[in-house]
Amino acid sequence: MNKTLVAFFSASGLTKKLAQTLASAAKAELFEIQPKIPYTAADLDWTNKKSRSSIEMANLLSRPEISVKVDNMDKYNIIFIGFPIWWYVAPTIINTFLEQYNLSGKTIIPFATSGGSGMGKTNLYLKNSCIGAVLKEGKRFNSSADKKELENWIDSLELCSKEKN
Repeated sequence: MNKTLVAFFSASGLTKKLAQTLASAAKAELFEIQPKIPYTAADLDWTNKKSRSSIEMANLLSRPEISVKVDNMDKYNIIFIGFPIWWYVAPTIINTFLEQYNLSGKTIIPFATSGGSGMGKTNLYLKNSCIGAVLKEGKRFNSSADKKELENWIDSLELCSKEKN
């Protein structure tokens, strides 16, 4: 049976809330991408050029370690990948996550939360981490997006019926 996964990284809890709603709307399983070394408030201070997040994002080849992998990634053919927008792209931990798996034949759909910026160049920086997969154009949402809004978005993606649960 084909399955859908909603995998997400949430620094402050806002993306987690959105991911939970999306998982319900998509009838998908949920997986939280957790860094091996959790981010502190100081790590996330984007105004400090020496903060961990600033250093990671200054080097887009940075690959922060992840604490746990998805079991049986082979069973998923659609993967929604969620994150907060950092510096107009996905945090590099998203690349770490994607690069751990053989994504051939899978459909990857980014979604994000942000205080105001859009998806920026997210797909440009994710495409090399999604070798063999179809990388769909992503969308930024408010963390308070409701299930109906997310269902409408899922429907607009025109995923072929064999890909849906």
